[in-house]
Amino acid sequence: MSIASDAYRDATAETADIEQHKVSPKWILLSAVLGSVIEWYDFYIFGTAAALVFGQLFFPATDPFVATISSLLTVTVGLFARPVGSILFGHFGDRIGRKSMLLLTLFLMGIPTALIGMLPTYQSVGVWAPIMLIVLRIIQGLAIGGEWGGAVLMAVEHASHDRKSVFGSLPQLGTPAGVLLSVGAFALASRMPEGEFVAWGWRIPFLTSIALVAFGLAVRWKISESPEFMMAREENRIHRVPIVELFRQRTKSVILTAGGKVGEVTMFYLITVYLLSYGTSVLGLPRPEILSIVVTGALVSVIMMPMWGYVGDLVGPKKIYLTGAILLATSAIPMFLLFETRSIWWMAFAVVLTFGIIYPMMYGPQPSLYSVQFPPELRYSGVSLGVSLASAVAGGLAPVVATSLVAASGNAIPVGVYLAAATLISTISVSFMVNPRKP
Repeated sequence: MSIASDAYRDATAETADIEQHKVSPKWILLSAVLGSVIEWYDFYIFGTAAALVFGQLFFPATDPFVATISSLLTVTVGLFARPVGSILFGHFGDRIGRKSMLLLTLFLMGIPTALIGMLPTYQSVGVWAPIMLIVLRIIQGLAIGGEWGGAVLMAVEHASHDRKSVFGSLPQLGTPAGVLLSVGAFALASRMPEGEFVAWGWRIPFLTSIALVAFGLAVRWKISESPEFMMAREENRIHRVPIVELFRQRTKSVILTAGGKVGEVTMFYLITVYLLSYGTSVLGLPRPEILSIVVTGALVSVIMMPMWGYVGDLVGPKKIYLTGAILLATSAIPMFLLFETRSIWWMAFAVVLTFGIIYPMMYGPQPSLYSVQFPPELRYSGVSLGVSLASAVAGGLAPVVATSLVAASGNAIPVGVYLAAATLISTISVSFMVNPRKP
C-alpha cells in the first residue's frame, strides 16, 4: 500500500473518530430512519403509479391486461437492478465506509424520482416515453440496492449488543412509512376529478420528492461512520474486492438471507402493488377505498415494527422471525379468501393482520439477524446482495405472477397458495441461520 493511501486512511480514521464523539446515537438513528423513509417513499410512489396510471399513460394497448402487465413489469425492472446496486454500493461500503454510500444513494434516488414527475407520456413522444420511464426506474433500483444495507447497518453497528434488534428495526420503519406516504399522497391526489388526476395530478407525489431529498441529505451529512467498520479498517481486515471474498467465505449465508426474505417480500409487493391493481380493475372497488386499506395496514406496521424489534432483543430475533414466517404461511390463503368477499371491512382486516402485524415480525428483527451472518468487512455486500436477490426475483415478479394466476383461474385463491409456498422457503432458510448471541 502506498504512503499516500496510508496517510489518507489515517486521516480519514482520525476524522471519523472525532466525528464519533460529536454525533450521538440518537442522531445516527434519526438520519437512518428519515433517509430510509424518503428513499422508500421515492421507490414506492413508482409502484403505486404503475398500478394506477402508468398502464394507460405509458403503455397504451387495446387489451387492458397487456397494458397492466407492461406497467407492472416496470416495477420488476427496478427490482432486478437492485442486486447490481447492492454489489456496486456494497463494494464501496465495505471498502470506504457506510456514510458516503448513504449520501450517494439518497441523491441518486431523488433525481430520477423528480424527473419521472416531469416525463412526457406516450401520447406526446411515443415509444420514448416508456423507454425514459424504464431508464429512470433502473437508476432508482440501483440506488435502493445500496440504501437498505447501509441504513440498517449504520443503526445496528452503532447499537450496544443488547439493543441491536430494536435499533435495526427503526430504519425498517422506512418501508411501511414510505408506503404510507406514497399511497397517502396518491389517495389525496386521486380525489381530484379523474381527468385532472390522469393529466397532471399523478405527478405531484413525484415532484414533492425534491424537498424531501434535500432535507434527507442535510440530516445525513452530519452522521459519523460505523464503529464496527472503523475497527475492521484499523485491523486491516478490509478486502480489495469484497464481493469475491464474500462468495469465497459466505456463499451459504447469502443464499440463506435471500431465502429468508422470499416470503416477506412476496407478501409486501402483493399488498402494496398488486392489491391496488386487483382491487380496482378486477374487483371493481373504488380507488380511494383500496388505497385507504393499504394506508391502514402500513400505519399499523409502523407502530408494530419497533415493538417486534424490542421483543427480538428479549427473546432473540431468529425466534420472532420464524414465528412471523409460520403465521404468514398459515394466513396466506385465508387472506385472499377475504379479498374475494369484496367487503372493504374484511379486506382491511386481512391487510392489517398480515401487513400490519405479521409482516413486522419478520421485517423488524431482520437487520440484527442478517448482520450476524457476515463479518463487518463483508457485511454491507452480504446483507445487501442477499436481500436484493430476493427482492428482485420474489418481490419483483410477485405482481406479475399474481396477475397471471388470477387471469388464468378467475379468482385469487391460487395467489394465496403461491404466497404460502414462498413463505415456506423463508421458514426453512431462517431455521438454518446463525442465531445472534444473547448479551
